[in-house]
Amino acid sequence: MAKDSQFSGGKSHLEMGSLEGRAVLQLEDENLGDSKHNDRRTSSMDATPQISVFDTDTDDVSCKCMWNSILRQMHIVLFSKKLNLLIPCGPLAMLVDTLTDHHGWIFFLSLLGIIPLAERLGWATEQLAFYTGPTVGGLLNATFGNATELIISMYALRRGMIRVVQQSLLGSILSNTLLVLGCAFFAGGIAHSTKDQLFDKGNAVMNSGLLLMAVMGLLFPAVLHFTHTELHFGKSELALSRFSSCVMLVAYGAYLFYQLTSQNSLYMPLAEEEGENDESLEEEEAPEISKWGSIIWLSISTLWIAVLSEYLVNAIEGASVAMSIPVAFISVILLPIVGNAAEHAGAVMFAVKDKLDISLGVAIGSSTQIAMFGIPFCVVVGWIMGCPMDLNFQLFETATLFMSVLVVAFMLQDGTSNYFKGLMLLLCYLIVAASFFVHIDPEAIQDKPKKT
Repeated sequence: MAKDSQFSGGKSHLEMGSLEGRAVLQLEDENLGDSKHNDRRTSSMDATPQISVFDTDTDDVSCKCMWNSILRQMHIVLFSKKLNLLIPCGPLAMLVDTLTDHHGWIFFLSLLGIIPLAERLGWATEQLAFYTGPTVGGLLNATFGNATELIISMYALRRGMIRVVQQSLLGSILSNTLLVLGCAFFAGGIAHSTKDQLFDKGNAVMNSGLLLMAVMGLLFPAVLHFTHTELHFGKSELALSRFSSCVMLVAYGAYLFYQLTSQNSLYMPLAEEEGENDESLEEEEAPEISKWGSIIWLSISTLWIAVLSEYLVNAIEGASVAMSIPVAFISVILLPIVGNAAEHAGAVMFAVKDKLDISLGVAIGSSTQIAMFGIPFCVVVGWIMGCPMDLNFQLFETATLFMSVLVVAFMLQDGTSNYFKGLMLLLCYLIVAASFFVHIDPEAIQDKPKKT
């Protein structure tokens, strides 16, 4: 009511201002009419500067409104979250890289600098989703939610660090399916401990099927390699990987078409839930910046993440030596946690609000996109670049992914969740993290940049 009264008050001031303006104009017209009898040329000269003054005032007001809008949007983007205090870590990492060779500090500062940028990237995508509708908005969230991992993978692929690409994408799937979903189930179960939370079982089963299809695509090249049953040694495995990648991309395209045209879309619960919110929640979920502002900040965040990703990738090997941490642990555990920071927070928040369909759309939907689009896309890009990126993720990594997808599929089959399911997923992730901490990658020597 206060806002309505304030708005009405502002409107009355505008109306009074317009009436006063009309009165002034009428008086000016009368004066001009009287002066025409005395000196017609002088009156015309007096009228001309008055019009230019009005035009100048209008231009000044429009410029002030534009600058106020820009400053307001900058304040919202840069100072609305305490996490943005980590943004200066990015320039600091660049400074340390210029002045010293401490790869551990460069890696650590780049990692911290990417965290708020990944969150702002997800936030800008959500703002843009307000103007595109729930289905396209959900697909945008899933796409740009994985932009950080894909950018890091492109830089690593360009430097010939194939294992880092494979392990970081694998870690993104493990992080989303076990860590993010586990935290969402656990937090939602604690917040609603008196009941089992429900979600759409059909969509969950569909995404589980896509994840299993991705596991099948990764399993066959690994089995072909370790059983030494290739028709052409060293070539059949790569050819099978590229063919399977194209098939997986076609399958993911068909999945997107189904989601955009089906009434039972994965992202439609978002619109249904928003319609049931109270007025205060609707005001809270209103867009904070304009459509073009969302696009501009989305571009800025993506470019800044791309810059920091180059420093991050260049410092991985040095940081591994400096901190005595295996490259596999950095690639599978640390990098995906940073890339999934925004999705992690969003999935937990929606689970606490008893909106598990949205949490599943964030966690499982993101995993599906990495498995069915991100990994095949990197294989195809490597094919174009002349880099032998394949789907042979080695036996240890493939077995880890296979068991994790099976665990998640069993957790989702009944369409209910509670805090105990979330706790089991989190404990499974701890086992995976510990396994990669003591794992020696047999192909680690291939992570070194190739000299041209």
